[in-house]
Amino acid sequence: MNKEERNTYTIETDENLGVVQIADEVVAIIAGLAAMEVEGVSSMAGNATRELIEKLGMKSLSKGVKVDVLEGIVTVSLALNLKYGRSIKETTMKVQEKVKAAIENMTGLTVADVNIRVAGVDMPDEE
Repeated sequence: MNKEERNTYTIETDENLGVVQIADEVVAIIAGLAAMEVEGVSSMAGNATRELIEKLGMKSLSKGVKVDVLEGIVTVSLALNLKYGRSIKETTMKVQEKVKAAIENMTGLTVADVNIRVAGVDMPDEE
């Protein structure tokens, strides 16, 4: 990603200490990590499974995440694959809560919306 393509957001300003900015990709990674922590989420739609994240690193987490920040208000859109047999409503509600809390706690930005698209359902591996 070119430097010109990266959006950054000021999260805290202090005239005496300077400015703190955060890249939108960082907000997307926070959202992806929070979503993957929820039981019932199999992967990000873009194949960012837990194993793949360990191998490829955090950047793969932002693949199924779109972040828009306007005047300190965040809108997040996630595309997820869920585990078969889990309640879609319950799982997605937990993801929304966890993503909102993670972004707000870590960045100080306000999350207005966490939109989720269920892209697929992963069947359990038969052993």
